[in-house]
Amino acid sequence: MQIVGIIPSRYDSTRFPGKPLLDLGGKTMIQRVYGQSSKALEWVYVATDDERIYNNVLSFGGNVIMTSKDHKTGTDRCSEAIKIIHEINKDLHFDVVINIQGDEPFIKPEQIRILMSCFDNKSIQIATLAKHITVKEEIFSPNIVKLIRNNNSQAIYFSRSVIPFIRNENPENWHKVYSFLKHIGIYAFRTSVLKELTLLSSTPTELAESLEQNRWIENGYSIHVEITEFETMAIDTPQDIEKVKHFFN
Repeated sequence: MQIVGIIPSRYDSTRFPGKPLLDLGGKTMIQRVYGQSSKALEWVYVATDDERIYNNVLSFGGNVIMTSKDHKTGTDRCSEAIKIIHEINKDLHFDVVINIQGDEPFIKPEQIRILMSCFDNKSIQIATLAKHITVKEEIFSPNIVKLIRNNNSQAIYFSRSVIPFIRNENPENWHKVYSFLKHIGIYAFRTSVLKELTLLSSTPTELAESLEQNRWIENGYSIHVEITEFETMAIDTPQDIEKVKHFFN
C-alpha cells in the first residue's frame, strides 16, 4: 500500500499572512512541517498556490505542487494535488493520502504512523486523531474542536461547543466526570474517498460549525478516530510565536 503525505499551504491566511514562511530557528515553518512528516513517510508533497512558498520548498529540496487559488479547504487542495501527481508520474499510485496541517511544526511522526496503520483495516475510509482534554478551559473554548465517537471508534459529531452536555453537574466539574475529546486536525483518506468528498455540497451542520468533517458524516462517510497522547501546538496567530519560539533557539 502506497501512502503520501500532502501539506496544503497558502500564503494569504486571514489571521496570519505569510505564516508558512515564518522563520523558526533558521528554517521556515513549512520546512519544519515537511521535515517532521518525512520522518514517517517516504513520499511528502507541499500543495500551494503561491510562488514564494513553491520556491521555498524547492530551495530545501522538497516536493511541491502548484495548485489553484480557488480552493476553499485544504481537503480540496489535497485532491487536486494527488490528481496532478498521478498525471505527472504515471508509475506513482497512492492508495492513501494524509492531509498534514502546514501550521504544526511539532507534528509527531508517531501520530502519522498511527494513521497509516489504520488502513490495514480495509473498511476504513477516513481516519483522524483525537486527544483527551486535560485543561478545563479547553472544554469551553470555541477554538478547540470537540468530538464524540461511538463504540466502534467512529466519529458521531464534531463541534466547537461542549459535547456532550453534562446534565445535573456543575460545569466547573465536567472535566472530572467525563473524558472530553479534542480533535487533532490531521486526516487520512483512501484516495478514492478523497475524490468523492470534494464533490459533496455543503451541509447545514458544516456551515453552522464551519467544520467540513460534519459534511462527510452527514453524507454517510465514516471517520475512524484514534487516540493520541501527544499534544499539538499549531501556530495560528502572530501571538502564538511567543509560545513556541524558545523551542527553536
